Amino acid sequence: MSLALVSMSHSPLLDFADPPADVTAGVDEAFDRARAFVADYDPTLVVSFAPDHYNGFFYDLMPPFCVGYESLSVGDYGTQSGKLDVPTALSEQLAQAVIDRDVDLAISRRMEIDHGAVQPLEILFGDIAAKPVIPIFVNCVAKPFTSMRRVRLLGEAIGGFLDSLDERVLVLGSGGLSHDPPVPQWATATEPQRDMMLDGRHPTAAARDARQQRVIDTAKQFAAGEATIRELNPEWDEEFMRIMAAGTLEEVDAWSPDQMALDAGNSAHEVRTWLAAFSALRAAGDYTVTSSFYRPIPEFIAGFGVMTAR
Repeated sequence: MSLALVSMSHSPLLDFADPPADVTAGVDEAFDRARAFVADYDPTLVVSFAPDHYNGFFYDLMPPFCVGYESLSVGDYGTQSGKLDVPTALSEQLAQAVIDRDVDLAISRRMEIDHGAVQPLEILFGDIAAKPVIPIFVNCVAKPFTSMRRVRLLGEAIGGFLDSLDERVLVLGSGGLSHDPPVPQWATATEPQRDMMLDGRHPTAAARDARQQRVIDTAKQFAAGEATIRELNPEWDEEFMRIMAAGTLEEVDAWSPDQMALDAGNSAHEVRTWLAAFSALRAAGDYTVTSSFYRPIPEFIAGFGVMTAR
């Protein structure tokens, strides 16, 4: 019936950092606009494109894309844990439709998701089970990365399927923009880090707390100008957002993973979720961005953006 879009940065530090008051007010206002946009649209189905941060997907088997037939939030960083309301039969139809369009897509009948997928649902709906949600994992942290062109084609295939439904579909893109948090890289990781990256499912509470505290401490150091992680890149962020708003998505087809990391940090690959979401939206026809927010926020270790479109 119709498609609408919300793309937003997420940050595990939303409840653990204290940016300047004007920055916090700006983020809150952007979230309020997004909530009002979604409430007015009143979706009957949500399709969420999100990354994972070695909480649900690991190097024992790392697909470029995966659709969940059932899904469970692990509840990291104080986010809501528990099951999503996944319409399994519809997820199965979506997977088959995408594969029929020559885009390979893994499936999971027990997808575990983390704050990257959960935060937008909490912010927009207040409860991760408030709406039927089809979760779609896009690998944004673990090399090797598929091309940006392939991400665009994934979104296009999914959007073509969604456009055929008698639903009001909200597509979510969760992640980015420029940021380089202390997520380990296999080539430089310690043996304990490699063990976690290979299969770190269901850690002890102490292990999860220690891992999360490392991120929180790095954010404090980064805000004070004392961390060694890569700086945020507002120019790169704003150019990416311009391309998404303009609908000229092919402009990023040739962006290489190595250059993206060099320009905007290792976790800038999370913009792949935005690209997939905007590509799905464009598959249903021309669109217009109805609101846009951007601020570089060191306290969140993120170039932080929120966009809505119809």
